[in-house]
Amino acid sequence: MAHPVQEHQSRLPVAQAAVLALPASSQTQDLRPRLSAVDSLLCGAFAGAVAKTVIAPLDRTKIIFQVSSKRFSAREAFRLIYCTYLKDGLLSLWRGNSATMVRVMPYAAIQFCSHEQYKKLLGGDYGSQERALPPFPRLLAGSLAGTTAATLTYPLDVVRARMAVTAKEMYSNIMHVFVRISQEEGVRTLYRGFTPTILGVIPYAGITFFTYETLKKLHAERTKRCQPYPHERLVFGACAGLIGQSASYPLDVVRRRMQTAGVTGSSYSTIVGTIREIVTKEGVVRGLYKGLSMNWLKGPVAVGISFTAFDITHDLLLKLHQMGYSIS
Repeated sequence: MAHPVQEHQSRLPVAQAAVLALPASSQTQDLRPRLSAVDSLLCGAFAGAVAKTVIAPLDRTKIIFQVSSKRFSAREAFRLIYCTYLKDGLLSLWRGNSATMVRVMPYAAIQFCSHEQYKKLLGGDYGSQERALPPFPRLLAGSLAGTTAATLTYPLDVVRARMAVTAKEMYSNIMHVFVRISQEEGVRTLYRGFTPTILGVIPYAGITFFTYETLKKLHAERTKRCQPYPHERLVFGACAGLIGQSASYPLDVVRRRMQTAGVTGSSYSTIVGTIREIVTKEGVVRGLYKGLSMNWLKGPVAVGISFTAFDITHDLLLKLHQMGYSIS
């Protein structure tokens, strides 16, 4: 529950949010007050939870196609969704979403919070801590944030993928997945596919954050408004997600194959071997880019909602601070 903070505390600087402010003369200045790291963690967790819950049925469908050799098409994807609904009910479309929430909330929280910290660090190094970062450190901050979050939450991603592609009788809950994998396949299995994940996260997170903040910077310069409207943020986030996910999609397919090898009966063990087998059996476009059109639908929506939810929650917390209240 919100409670008043002391007057001298309300004047302290707080951690910068992932929003670029209106330019002053020829250089874009970040005029927004800064929130604490705890506040950034809360905003990031909320943003990730909302975004992933909205697109969970599409995400589950994409994973099912990614880990199988069945040819993907929009018609087949929606047929799968409809058949799943008829067989197991509406809530079955969100199977694995509990594992997604357990993963995505800390992942998004760490990613957004660390992004703020990396921006501050790189801003100081480049002498531009109070301005929008130059292009390269802007890209680097996003890549480092994504890598940090992926490294700390990776086993949860494996668990989520397993729950998405198996029947509910195989795994009763998240802890059951951890126990069975550890006992039957070994603890190292929880990190299977980690290398392609990191190789994919570096361009994905870097390009996504870079694109979003660049669009906001250009928007501020053109409109002379410090903050875009919510629908503009959705568009900027959608563009960022579309570009970022398209650039790293083949590695996403590879990591899903490696993560679920234990339950699909496949023998994917290395990145090169997995790529070779996919290309040989299914081809480049139909194999490595399987489900990309589904990603073009769900990815921009998820990223747009995530960035927008983060910004709106961030602005709400700022207003509470300015009114003399704190939730952390």
